[in-house]
Amino acid sequence: MRRLVVLLMALCLSLPAFAERKKTYGDLDIHYNAFNSGFLQPDIAAANGLVRSKTQGVVNIAVLKAGKASAANVTGSVKDLLGKNYALSFKKVSEPGAIYYLAQFPFEQREVLRFTINVTAGDGKAHSFDFNQEFFPDE
Repeated sequence: MRRLVVLLMALCLSLPAFAERKKTYGDLDIHYNAFNSGFLQPDIAAANGLVRSKTQGVVNIAVLKAGKASAANVTGSVKDLLGKNYALSFKKVSEPGAIYYLAQFPFEQREVLRFTINVTAGDGKAHSFDFNQEFFPDE
C-alpha cells in the first residue's frame, strides 16, 4: 500500500512536466505557447504593441541554445479547420537574459487552430514544427 501511495504522489508531481511545450533539436530548445490576448495585463500588452481582444490570440516563441537565450529568425502561419490560413508576423522582444518572439492572429469563434512554426537558428539550421490549440473567445 505504501508503495502505491508513493507511486501516485510521484506521478502527480511529474504531471506539470508533461504540460511543457517544447521542441528540442540537439542543443537547441524551442519553447512555444499560444493564448488569448485578453489574458494579458493592459500595461504588458501596450508595452509590447499587442492588442487585447476577445478574438485575438498571441503566439510566443522562445529559442534557447545550450540553455541560453538565442536570436533566431521566426516565421509561421495559423490555419483554422476550414483551411483559412493567416501568416504570422513575429516581432522580437529582448529583455535581460531573454529573447522571445510574439505574433498576433485573429480567431472568430471557438475553434481548433493549427500552427506551423519555422525557426532558423543563428547557425543557419532551419527547424519546422506544427501544433494544435483550441481557442475560446472571451465573453
